[in-house]
Amino acid sequence: MSGSGIRNNIRALRFAAGEMTQQQLADAVGVTRQTINAIEGGKYSPTLEVAFEIAAALGVPLDRVFEHVAPAARVRRR
Repeated sequence: MSGSGIRNNIRALRFAAGEMTQQQLADAVGVTRQTINAIEGGKYSPTLEVAFEIAAALGVPLDRVFEHVAPAARVRRR
């Protein structure tokens, strides 16, 4: 996963949605399979529009697909 602080559950949700392939999801969303692969792998953050389309295609709310992971608390040194 990249250092973006965004985690996704696309792979698990695709399988829960009848073992949907990346290509099927891409077709439903209107992007390429490579785009879905990059998003799923944490190498690319989608636009809000694409994120909402992915959630709709998977039949779940947006917050079940993507979650923000807060950076670890930094230790303050004096």
